[in-house]
Amino acid sequence: MCLLCDDEKAYQAYMNYLDAMERQGKAADPDKAIAAALDQLEAADRARRDDPANDRTLSPFFCSPVNK
Repeated sequence: MCLLCDDEKAYQAYMNYLDAMERQGKAADPDKAIAAALDQLEAADRARRDDPANDRTLSPFFCSPVNK
């Protein structure tokens, strides 16, 4: 649980997963909950990195492809 206590985003993702499982009426397995929370964080990180607005190579002095 130390990983979750140190990282607010990881803790929030973990709690969101537990809430979703509770709303479905299912018992949440702690190992699956942590894995799901980490998967959610990785997906959000990939989406953020793949966003063209965050691409630091785009420059008026450098021709880069529009579609990556």
